[in-house]
Amino acid sequence: MVLAATQTAGVTTNEHGNEEVQVVEFIIGDDKFAVNLFDVKEIVEASKITPLPHAPAYIRGIIDLRGEITTIVDLRQLLKITKGTSADSEDQRFIVLDESVTDGKTGVVVDEVTSVLTVNVADIDQHSHGAGDDSHILGVIKKEVGERGESKKELVIWIDISGLIREAGGVSRSV
Repeated sequence: MVLAATQTAGVTTNEHGNEEVQVVEFIIGDDKFAVNLFDVKEIVEASKITPLPHAPAYIRGIIDLRGEITTIVDLRQLLKITKGTSADSEDQRFIVLDESVTDGKTGVVVDEVTSVLTVNVADIDQHSHGAGDDSHILGVIKKEVGERGESKKELVIWIDISGLIREAGGVSRSV
């Protein structure tokens, strides 16, 4: 198993002895991404974001989430995604991160949340994504989609959201 460098929290062994990880799959632009399920506290519909003056460009602003101020990070900007168009704000979702990932209440804006997946570690390519050791790409999930005889592989980029947020600074827990 190559997951030693990644957060092994969330890696479980199923009844057949296969190692699995649970992830939340979402779309930004034209691409699919995933983060560890255990890094996610909740998923909420997008609401009006109040901009913060003089904040870094990746900070979209703040929202009031059930009485708590929550910082909203633009994941599209952090991942430097330029292609594809941003979904209408009524389709967007906020993935609110667990506080073990960040210092305060933090959410990331995504175009759409598609599913929660349980993925065999064997179906994750952790070598060919071409990124260096400082990359926040944990691997590429090869997911079967389609119906009877017409299935194809879909690629989902599994990212280290805690490392990405920590590197961005400003909203992360200092470790």
